[in-house]
Amino acid sequence: MYYLIFVTIVWSFSFSFIAVYLSGQVDTWFAVVMRVLLAFITFIPFLRFKNISVKQMLLLMGVGACQLGIMYFFYYNSFQYISVPEVLLFTISTPIYVTIIYDLLQGHRLRLNYLLTAIIAVIGAAIIRYDHISRDFIIGFLLIQGANIVFALGQVGYKRIMELYPLPQHQAFAWVYFGAIVVATIGWLLFGNADKLPTTQLQWGIIIWLGVVASGLCYFLWNLGATKVDSGTLAIMNNLVIPAGILVNVVIWHQSIDWGRFTVGSAVIVFALILHHKFKNFAVK
Repeated sequence: MYYLIFVTIVWSFSFSFIAVYLSGQVDTWFAVVMRVLLAFITFIPFLRFKNISVKQMLLLMGVGACQLGIMYFFYYNSFQYISVPEVLLFTISTPIYVTIIYDLLQGHRLRLNYLLTAIIAVIGAAIIRYDHISRDFIIGFLLIQGANIVFALGQVGYKRIMELYPLPQHQAFAWVYFGAIVVATIGWLLFGNADKLPTTQLQWGIIIWLGVVASGLCYFLWNLGATKVDSGTLAIMNNLVIPAGILVNVVIWHQSIDWGRFTVGSAVIVFALILHHKFKNFAVK
């Protein structure tokens, strides 16, 4: 539990750091490459070529490509279109995507009640900006949903791989980060802008902090902590970063939001999540 609390505190600052100091100022692909590269360097001492097949390596690299490489691209770009509180709130749909993707990978048909909860969540997002649903808002919302989907795909894939091919997590994560590097590097070479590299020590410091601490250390601690709590606690901790991140952004960076619409829209989205869990528990019974 302490691991999860520590990671939540660290991650609650990451959203504002990216929005205030990197988004629109530093090339997205470069920021992603540096973040996953530094995370990979953190795990290099655990990289092993023995007792792991080429298939395992490629599968774990595929997880990293989705969960971190592609996800970070969507995630970093979203800050150019929507505010930090909106970015945080719209990540709440990730558990819904996890369930849907898990069903599809298991060969089960798509359950309409799960699709209903996703639609309700979209309605909640619209309420937050009901008086001004601009093109930027739609793009930002879709970018976060793209990030949620590939992150969920990576989570489900990692869980499945570890079930089929057990491996110490610190060794597995080295390959996960290597896969993320491959995708991010290709993205940087194809679409990167060399004129938008970090120009201040603060920007470099934030990139290093995000890579070594927020990604390298915290992703590992999160997975370690997840093995020590039940699924209910883990679900709660997954969403605790949302109010924590909003609190940090409002208190420290004085972000202004319409609390009325934000509260109502948030309530609708949370209702969608609760309804989703009800459907899920009913299906299990």
